Amino acid sequence: MDLDFTSEQDLLRDTVRRTCERHCGLDVVRKLENDPIGYPPSLWTQFAEQGLLGLLIDEEYGGSGMSMIDAAVVYEEFGRSLVASPHFVSAVLAAGLIGRSSDESLKRSWLPKIANGEAVLSVASLEPGGSFSASGISLRATADGDGWRLSGTKQHVPFAAAAGALIVLARTDSGREGDGVIAVIVDSAAPGVTLTQQLTVASDTQFRVEFDNVAVGADAIVHASGAAWTAWRETMLDAIVLIAAQAAGGARAALELTVDYAKTREQFDKPLAAFQALSHYLADAATAVDGAQTLAWEAAWARSEGRSIVTLAPMAKSYACQTYRKVTATGVQIFGGNGFTVEFDIQLFFRRAKSLQLNNWDERYLNDLIADAVLT
Repeated sequence: MDLDFTSEQDLLRDTVRRTCERHCGLDVVRKLENDPIGYPPSLWTQFAEQGLLGLLIDEEYGGSGMSMIDAAVVYEEFGRSLVASPHFVSAVLAAGLIGRSSDESLKRSWLPKIANGEAVLSVASLEPGGSFSASGISLRATADGDGWRLSGTKQHVPFAAAAGALIVLARTDSGREGDGVIAVIVDSAAPGVTLTQQLTVASDTQFRVEFDNVAVGADAIVHASGAAWTAWRETMLDAIVLIAAQAAGGARAALELTVDYAKTREQFDKPLAAFQALSHYLADAATAVDGAQTLAWEAAWARSEGRSIVTLAPMAKSYACQTYRKVTATGVQIFGGNGFTVEFDIQLFFRRAKSLQLNNWDERYLNDLIADAVLT
């Protein structure tokens, strides 16, 4: 594995960092907490112009066709800046699912719109009381002529109010395996669709979405039964590599913030960093962040080389999110009482670290995946 980045990737990193600082600095992140739309339009416009919305979309569909390493560079910067945008759900999850579809007309209809920013999509997969496995999908899809009728509830759907459409995972039979799951595109304003915003630890933009006998046509099928769950799993393996990179970037930024505070804040006439116990905490944190970053890069490199990431991706997401959570907790402790106040930025990182750990395959599910791979 070559850990040296190309000059183009260094330029990409600098470009994304400057764009995030200009259009979505931490002052903007604060203002957008619990906002129903949740992202600044100017940022989305810049992402489109820079080709970042088509990051993982093939060039023949209007995308940039970048590698997973390029995408990891971008997501590290997203983590550093705590960027507020539906990029993950639209340009990674939705684009990934549509890109794996066998319906060529569907791909040519949606992928260019995602890449140029014309369309924002989200994905509705998680259900109340459900799990991240196929058995957690119970929203019913009942045959209705050539189409379907959807009834049930999804929760923690990111940016649902900002999305023009949702890709919904639904079940067509009473089985509990992936064979009975389909993926369909639903207009977020369709009759029978109800959105209710949910408050989260990160104060980000998530919704409970209820479907009451919602009609979808045959042309809305992204993946039929037998293909949907496989496509979702493959899409998520790519996605959690990027979450790992995002968590590593956030952990690095939180560590830098904490180190700066420890060097300037004084107690008993000397800086906090002069106390051995605190300096050792920071040394442990620096070691863990380097490890998380390296594991995320390795997973991205393996994916770019066409190697299996069935084990690497869950490992990277699990370790990077654990590290992010621990580093920000250490930061809050070193900041002392200031760490719990909204005026200081460390709490922004602390809350988002926990959100990344809980969402998009949590610790328990990741451990199950790793154990299955190790024990098989």
